[in-house]
Amino acid sequence: MEESNMAGKIGERFQTETQYDRRQMPAGYIDLDKKPEMYKEYPQAKTIKLIKPEKCGDMSLYETILGRKSLRRFIDVPVSLDAISCILWASSGIQRKETGFEFRTTPSAGGLYPIETYLVVNNVEELNQGVYHYNVKLNHLEELKLGDFREAIARAALGQVMCASAAAVVLWTAIFERSVWKYRQRAYRYIYLEAGHMGQNLALTATSLGLGSCQVAAFFDNEVNEIVGIKNTDESVLYMSVIGQTGMFV
Repeated sequence: MEESNMAGKIGERFQTETQYDRRQMPAGYIDLDKKPEMYKEYPQAKTIKLIKPEKCGDMSLYETILGRKSLRRFIDVPVSLDAISCILWASSGIQRKETGFEFRTTPSAGGLYPIETYLVVNNVEELNQGVYHYNVKLNHLEELKLGDFREAIARAALGQVMCASAAAVVLWTAIFERSVWKYRQRAYRYIYLEAGHMGQNLALTATSLGLGSCQVAAFFDNEVNEIVGIKNTDESVLYMSVIGQTGMFV
């Protein structure tokens, strides 16, 4: 019973144990020689070049915010590769380079960018069905494995069929050590916040492009990790979003 009660309070423990207290701030120093790599690449993978968009959609920011909603029903019409390029860049891409640093489209604690982006393609023009990694540094997709993963990703998302009917599913994972290296246990808060920033950028961009999206946090972590091909100990899924053509559905 005691173990059950403790497990039931894990959220409260997380909140308490990651707090900053003025009287008891974390001690120690940052070993710059152990700073993790900020970019993940699959050098042996086939690559698909993406555009760096000059514009994503025709809506004003106000119109986009007003029009954003979670949509779960999609029609069987492909999404263009240019639209996917816009969405990946807006949620994960490099926005500018200043003073030797590459800043992305969303804020990141310490500019460490612990989150990686993957894509399960169901119905995208110019792309085969399969699992891809978004190479942020070079702005291209890396083909990890081909095949129809619609049933697998829907099953891993607690049976949410929108993951199978959507044109694509964006998966965000965290390489936790990138942030833990500097911020220790507090890093986990920052990582989850960053995933939220990325999810909102994706949702607004999809809206501006006339596409539907819905953000997904309910999934079996290890099953999604297996689809991507990552190990839970080093990297794990945090968040997902579906993207698709909605037609007349709302």
